[in-house]
Amino acid sequence: MAGRKAELQYLEEMYLQEGNQLLILYGRKENEGRKLIQDFYSGKKYFYYYAPEVSPQAQRQRMRQEIADCYQAVISEDSYDTFLKRIKSGDGSKLVVVIDEFQHILKKEEGFLESILKLKGKKLYPGPVMILLYSSSIAWVEQELPQILGTAGKKIDGQMKIQELQFLDLVRSLPNYSVRESVEAYGVIGGVPEYIRGWEDQRDIRYNICTHILSEYGFLHGKAEEIIGAQLRELSVYHTILEVLASGKHKLNDIYQATGFSRAKISVYLKNLMEFDVVEKIYSFETGGWQNAQKGLYQIKDTFINFWFKFVYPHLSDLHRLTPEAFYDRYIEKELEQYLKRYFVNVCMEYLKLQDMVGKLPLKIHKMGTWIGKKGHIDIIVQNNIRENLICLCNWSEPAMTFEMCQQLFESMDQAKLTANYYYLFTAKSFDEQLLQVVAEDDRILLVDMNRM
Repeated sequence: MAGRKAELQYLEEMYLQEGNQLLILYGRKENEGRKLIQDFYSGKKYFYYYAPEVSPQAQRQRMRQEIADCYQAVISEDSYDTFLKRIKSGDGSKLVVVIDEFQHILKKEEGFLESILKLKGKKLYPGPVMILLYSSSIAWVEQELPQILGTAGKKIDGQMKIQELQFLDLVRSLPNYSVRESVEAYGVIGGVPEYIRGWEDQRDIRYNICTHILSEYGFLHGKAEEIIGAQLRELSVYHTILEVLASGKHKLNDIYQATGFSRAKISVYLKNLMEFDVVEKIYSFETGGWQNAQKGLYQIKDTFINFWFKFVYPHLSDLHRLTPEAFYDRYIEKELEQYLKRYFVNVCMEYLKLQDMVGKLPLKIHKMGTWIGKKGHIDIIVQNNIRENLICLCNWSEPAMTFEMCQQLFESMDQAKLTANYYYLFTAKSFDEQLLQVVAEDDRILLVDMNRM
């Protein structure tokens, strides 16, 4: 499975351990955790059960029937203990037991957890077993499950959140794209496997956006609102807040001024959006110039939701009135370059992490982040554990990175009360001659051309 080598390796290592294991896996369905699990148990002895959202009685009847059909067994008692006693590998090898969307059982029947713990403790099945409990409900796993588990949480051998893929994985998945085209795609759909699979790397970003997002027949058309609606209620409030955030207003007071909602109400709704991984609170890198940094900022974390509420949602009438191409030309084309700057910075951060892993940075990463000042901005600060700093400037949209841009960076560093031991200057296009001359005389500065990253 493209981009999931680390996750598969982790599961394989757990599988090869002695004894029984109980793991919890969770993540948004678009990140294809179910596909990861299927790839893992392929070639192994396994029992798989998908738990729909039905009544406790209907759930038991369904599992009972599926186990009976799978193992040609007659099951007389209606209990999870009895059900799990009847599963088997048939040859003594470790059996993988998968309960998909297990929250639909556990929310209504606490006895299910007791049965799972008995299974792990060899009280129901003597052979070795690896139990995978999977859920696509992030908020439930992170907020409610710990309370349900209580002290039983100590018996969980591992918990893995299935995240979006990294930029490098997207590059590998879209082999016909240049690095620049990959950054463009990454800034629209992020690292969501389902979205990447539907993207056409033989066609440019305009075609993909028009065909897959703006067209009413596109597989991503309305997807952002669908995701919000599947998890939350009072959509009018959430949509309003998301539109304001996407417009560039990141402070609580700015959202209050734009929406008219009370600050207390906004805080509650932002908290809910953060629990579902849609919004995040952003923190400026801590420096000596803390009084010059902005605080209490929020932004849309989900890349595609950010794109939709930035470019599409404010113009829904024209979305239905215009052709996709006319809509793109009017509302997206002129602003897309500036919008993509944030995602180019993320790509540069990933590059630095990869360089750090292979020992090619001049210092070892201890902390990394962005400084967001009241009067300036520093794209990336990398700091080691003795507070040596690598400062990075990222140019995405300008024709060339100039020495004047570096001077603006120096002014921001003064505001942040920060000094640099090294500089990395990233550009998506080129470097001007004056900057090249300065760099030639200063070995602390490294120029990084995106196309050679």
